[in-house]
Amino acid sequence: MLRYLLHRVISLGLGLVAASVLIFAVVTLVPGDPASFMLGTGAQPETVAALRQQMGLDQPWPLRYLTWVGALLQGDFGQSLTYKTPVAGMIRDRMQVSLPLALMALVLAAAVAFPVGLFAASRRGRAGDVAVMGGTQLGIALPNFWFAMLLVLIFAVKLRWLPAGGFAGWGDPVAALKSLILPAIALALPQAAILARVLRSALIEQQGQDYIRTARAKGLSAGQTLRRHALRNAMIPVLTIMGMQFSFLLAGAIIIENVFYLPGLGRLIFQAISQRDLIVVQSAVLVLVAAVIAVTFLVDLAYAAIDPRLRQR
Repeated sequence: MLRYLLHRVISLGLGLVAASVLIFAVVTLVPGDPASFMLGTGAQPETVAALRQQMGLDQPWPLRYLTWVGALLQGDFGQSLTYKTPVAGMIRDRMQVSLPLALMALVLAAAVAFPVGLFAASRRGRAGDVAVMGGTQLGIALPNFWFAMLLVLIFAVKLRWLPAGGFAGWGDPVAALKSLILPAIALALPQAAILARVLRSALIEQQGQDYIRTARAKGLSAGQTLRRHALRNAMIPVLTIMGMQFSFLLAGAIIIENVFYLPGLGRLIFQAISQRDLIVVQSAVLVLVAAVIAVTFLVDLAYAAIDPRLRQR
């Protein structure tokens, strides 16, 4: 197990290095000059050149990359070109919204998907299975922003149970959680539908295995064999999907964040790109990539815990 962990840690480090190079290269190649954008089209060339020098944009890109990475290793994410504030503080503030939102959405998706997937697999080909497959297909097809607006109309405008948008801050935990309930539900719907379909398929595949027939021959019912035996062996594809879903929920919730006016990380990156704030874009995207790689690492550990044969390989 220690050797397996060492290999995964090395892969994680190499992935971060490759991601940092790719992110810096892409951001550097984006058309447009941040100095010209900040000063406006009427700025004098001498003023633009002076600002470029102050921002370090006149240096060769390898030197700029090494300077950026060296600062990151020291915990310095730089200063925003637009807001003149430390990028680390901006990312930390936005993660206080995006991370709880992603976790809430994933927990809701799993809470719905597991019983639904088990129900569908235990009634394969029957009316209950057909109804579940139709419902999950509808859940995948519905745009989450449309569902989000429907939730706002029902629960915020009509019933006035929950706020329609904004974030109250964690100074009042109850108000903060209320601010995230509707966005989390909107994000969880399509993810729950996908997860339920994957779980159903994995369970049906396990039903044809010899150990399932042996369990049934010993007197266990179909539902008991699914819950006690098939579910664990079906978890590897399910964990894969859940890891991908968490990464998507953390980085790809920008539409929902805009619908509910949430100050999340995705919205920060979108604003930074539109403002040509390269320091914010580079650092925030690298934080997201690091989070995705860390989630992948945890999923790999879960694989090894579920199936010891993976550690031997």
